[in-house]
Amino acid sequence: MADCTDRILSNDYYDIITDYPVRIPQNDDDDLCFTGIDNLYSIIYLSRSDVADPDSYFFEYRSVPKLYGLMQDGPIYGGFDPNSLIVSGITQVQREPLSLTGKGCVIAVIDTGVDYTNPIFLNEDGSSRILAIWDQTIQTGTPPAGFYYGTEYTREDIDMALNSDDPYSIVPSIDENGHGTAVAGVAAGSRIRNGLGYLGAAPQADIVIVKLKECKQYFRDFYMIPQDVPAFQENDIMLAAQYADSFADTFRRPVVICLGLGTNSGDHTGSSALSRYLESIAVKRSRAVVLGGGNEGNSRHHFQGSLNRLQAATGSVPVEVRVEQGADGFFLELWGGIPDVFTISVRSPGGETIPPLRLGISDTITYGFVYERTSITVAGTLVEPASGEELIQLRVQDPTPGIWTFLVENSGDMQNGEFHLWLPISQFLSAPVYFLESTPYITLTEPAMAMDAISVSAYDAANNSFYIESGRGYSRTGAIRPDFAAPGVDVFTFRGRESGTSFSAAITAGAVAQFMQWAVVEGNNPLVESREIKNYFIRGASRSAGINYPNREWGYGRLNMVGVFEALIGV
Repeated sequence: MADCTDRILSNDYYDIITDYPVRIPQNDDDDLCFTGIDNLYSIIYLSRSDVADPDSYFFEYRSVPKLYGLMQDGPIYGGFDPNSLIVSGITQVQREPLSLTGKGCVIAVIDTGVDYTNPIFLNEDGSSRILAIWDQTIQTGTPPAGFYYGTEYTREDIDMALNSDDPYSIVPSIDENGHGTAVAGVAAGSRIRNGLGYLGAAPQADIVIVKLKECKQYFRDFYMIPQDVPAFQENDIMLAAQYADSFADTFRRPVVICLGLGTNSGDHTGSSALSRYLESIAVKRSRAVVLGGGNEGNSRHHFQGSLNRLQAATGSVPVEVRVEQGADGFFLELWGGIPDVFTISVRSPGGETIPPLRLGISDTITYGFVYERTSITVAGTLVEPASGEELIQLRVQDPTPGIWTFLVENSGDMQNGEFHLWLPISQFLSAPVYFLESTPYITLTEPAMAMDAISVSAYDAANNSFYIESGRGYSRTGAIRPDFAAPGVDVFTFRGRESGTSFSAAITAGAVAQFMQWAVVEGNNPLVESREIKNYFIRGASRSAGINYPNREWGYGRLNMVGVFEALIGV
């Protein structure tokens, strides 16, 4: 449906997530465009001309797609070193007698695309190990069946391109960023020069790639994200996951979905549409979902506060935010647990104030300052539908540099008094913005709180130290996340040494494909799914003396594939 394709891509249409399937017949003549996701969700594309105030994108919170960013540090060049795979027990189970290389399994990487010409994605005969690429950014070819945008390239297309003098004239999909190529290579790169040149965790797994299209411009403007920073919409990621999941049926193979993107938006309990959809995939047989926990542990973007009964009656908790020169703006989300009701007031660096406002069930108001250019929009939701808890959002535009103070108060009777605030992930800020009194805990990015998926933090395999930038648990409600830690410091990619939980997720995804080969392909446990695999991995994890498990950094320990199989045989 060409007209629907135009609307999906157009900046003149809002993207709205609904948590129910839309069953209205869709015709070319209708002014309605929607895409269904597994009879669980629908994405509706709504003309901005039909909205009274298109510059104020405050629909119901759960309906607005969140934006996700990359989780990595820049590469440091150097020769290949398989240490991260060795300490995880991955190379040991690649060898006989187990010989687990991911053969017969599919690893799907949802990211920035792939350099399909790179030797780490080729078989020994020069053919491609990539089953398919869905490039959401190219509109000149045929989309996958059931989808309205992007272009799908099959293995036959890719092999034809590889055998031509001009591959990109046949398959023009390019990973301009390189992040997706790095993640896919760590998870499933081929054995080059008998493992001395390069080696991925699952070097014989088939690979599916989704290159995400970047967010629409109105999203970037609304969230005040710098133009040169990659940002991806929640709904596009959900559709990518649906596409990846389909390969389990099409090719009758187990599928491992690897996602190394993250956001600080959300209640940090796994209530978002993406988290819940990934959970629905993770509980399917022969599926697994692996999620990186983000690199926000040291960013000072989380504040945890509590009002005692005396403060509730007489005062407030001041939350101070330092805004550096050059910040275009930022979002701030306050989440409060039931049955407490919170209000928030604001004091600028120059001393101007916004009084506490008790918003209704769902209200929005914008304030301007007399002596400063700053404007602040406050959106309050007494019961946010997906989580059932109170949410206050603040959109701070053109903030004056200095210390901003947000005074959190209680309204009415107070029970536990606990509340949390999060700033955006570091990449989404044009200049540093951070809490003066922050906590490094509950800093795993969403969707790492999705409970039936496998969630990992990062550590340094060289000395078994925790990666200081890695997100940490638990969830806001105390659920055990992450499940365990995997190497994520100086992991060797095709570009050199890189750090971040994206690579922890990639290593883990390869390890899961190894287990899927043993369990499903070789028939030892053909009905296994993500939840079971997670618990096998937890049982086999390495644990250090003197550390209590589970904990907020390590979960239940460090990834250890040898330990997994030792646990299976009772060693």
